[in-house]
Amino acid sequence: MMRLLITGGCGFIGSFVVRKAIEQGHHVINLDALTYAANPANLADLEGRADYDFTKVDIRDADAVTQAFQTYDPDCVMHLAAESHVDRSIEGPADFIETNVVGTLNLLQAARQHYAGLSPTRQAQFKFHHISTDEVYGDLDVDNPAFTETTAYDPSSPYSASKASSDHLVRAWHRTFGLPVVLTNCSNNYGPMQFPEKLIPVVILKALHSDPIPVYGTGENIRDWLYVEDHAEALLLVLTNGKSGRTYNIGGNNERTNIELVRTLCAIMDTHSPTGRKDHAELITYVKDRPGHDRRYAVNADRIRDELGWTPSVSWNEGFEQTALWYLQNEDWWRPLVKSGQFGQRLGEDDA
Repeated sequence: MMRLLITGGCGFIGSFVVRKAIEQGHHVINLDALTYAANPANLADLEGRADYDFTKVDIRDADAVTQAFQTYDPDCVMHLAAESHVDRSIEGPADFIETNVVGTLNLLQAARQHYAGLSPTRQAQFKFHHISTDEVYGDLDVDNPAFTETTAYDPSSPYSASKASSDHLVRAWHRTFGLPVVLTNCSNNYGPMQFPEKLIPVVILKALHSDPIPVYGTGENIRDWLYVEDHAEALLLVLTNGKSGRTYNIGGNNERTNIELVRTLCAIMDTHSPTGRKDHAELITYVKDRPGHDRRYAVNADRIRDELGWTPSVSWNEGFEQTALWYLQNEDWWRPLVKSGQFGQRLGEDDA
């Protein structure tokens, strides 16, 4: 097994990847800046383990990134750290450029230097795995087939533009400098421990509090939803078995309109809410659409299925019920975030 350096390991997706990597026998080095959406409590039980190291590093700090490579001598890198929320990118795009573009540049430079110093045997094992989003492909017409790995990029938001930029940097470092890389572009993730500015926890917690549940526009925007544990499994599979220079789309095969998703969650809350309320759908409130809101995202995941044998295992109904129950049973996790004023400030929708 290998020493795996993971950036953003205290975030939503990262915390699942860290745990699954350790379960598979890897030694994980977790670099995280601990910004607002990171939660060290997600991995508190791993402290003190011989196969887990955490260090607070902001990937915008090139010297700190280089020092981390020198200190921990990783065999592979999985780059998950990112600003990932479209609404925030519209309000403050500079943070997204600094983290997603400049931060990725810093990691690539440190990885390139590190890779050059490895023995031929270790170079043969090394990969830089860059995690990206389906949003880089832009808006998808309802009648068009899903995005493939060769679809031209057409980002719409500052967030997706910053991720598209970082994708291009990773491919350039592979082609120009020979750095072994793999890239993945995923659908919207959901599951336990997702920060409560994202659409699904917002709906669950608004319903629990009998607050208005905001839905952008008419709610007809379509997204494909991927359960976070399925995604974590796919990411580690691509890291270990993916072909260098290759891109893999990771999708959940769960396309739904936003309003269908919200109504599904309301029905789940009708069954499980501790308040006994049975009409959560009456809380749905349509609000002004956000600028540049893409109509549909969906990815074709045939390549990862055909080459690596991966398909999602968690169904739509199973995953959403598990997620809702987790929030209902773990108030001690989300309550401090509500008290801090973070809950529900934005409607959410994206996490990749």
